[in-house]
Amino acid sequence: MTALVIPVWNGGERYHECLDAIAEQVPSVPNRLVMESGSRDGSRELSEQYGFRIHDVAPGTFNHGGTRSDAVKLLDDEIIVFLTQDAILDDPMAIANLVAAFDDPSVGAAYGRQLPHRDANLFAEHARSTSYTANSYVTSKEANYPVGIRKCFASNSFAAYRRAALEQVGGFPSSVILSEDAYTVARMLQKDWKVAYVAEAKVRHSHNYTLREEFSRYFDIGVFHSMESWVLEAFGRPEGEGVRIALDQIRFCLSRGRPDTTIRSVAMSGAKFLGYKLGLQHARLGATWSRRFAMHKGFFRSRQA
Repeated sequence: MTALVIPVWNGGERYHECLDAIAEQVPSVPNRLVMESGSRDGSRELSEQYGFRIHDVAPGTFNHGGTRSDAVKLLDDEIIVFLTQDAILDDPMAIANLVAAFDDPSVGAAYGRQLPHRDANLFAEHARSTSYTANSYVTSKEANYPVGIRKCFASNSFAAYRRAALEQVGGFPSSVILSEDAYTVARMLQKDWKVAYVAEAKVRHSHNYTLREEFSRYFDIGVFHSMESWVLEAFGRPEGEGVRIALDQIRFCLSRGRPDTTIRSVAMSGAKFLGYKLGLQHARLGATWSRRFAMHKGFFRSRQA
């Protein structure tokens, strides 16, 4: 059996779109669980209206990994699909296509293709085209593709996991600021599970980040890599990939007839680089400054003296 889990907090209109798309899935997913973090905009009532079971997460205790692990413990299903409240399934067969990857008993995790939202700006569009191509693959520890840290890439905005694989690696980590998906996939690869990217499983999900938000997001990634340095040791460092993406973003803007965006593209890349490097040094910065820089500020609350 398959279950669907969505962490929710004040999902807004996009969450309504998310639920509409779930209702159109063929076949439907009867076992649906929302990890509700105290919404005040009617999201809780909307979840109930669409047939979700509600589990309340105490305000201020949501954790990207820990809350998802708690959800797994509430379920008996072998395959657990995770979706975020701002991700809209783009095809009635999206979940079915994703779950089909587990027909291979060696696959421990699978993630779908993310397309930009219809209101995505040029940079959000490029980010999705770079990270989520039209070509599916299944990778393993020994596979030649993808290479480097890209091999343990995954996104819980639309991903699924085999319970046996999750249990073998101890579930999602509760100690990370973000990237609980990459952490878990990396552990699975080390345990000889395979990971599938399913381009036929499509979802619309993107963010029109500001310069400050890009800085903060990459600061958090730097924090993650600093605290979980084993990921870099096992799969390689991301700087080379970052340079490639930065140059490709400029070419993308020019190909769209938008040379005016070149300066902003360079600024975006600079913000990411600076944020990432500072995140790697978060221990020296201390909890107070790290909280100011971070996107997920709650991670540092308990670390402030």
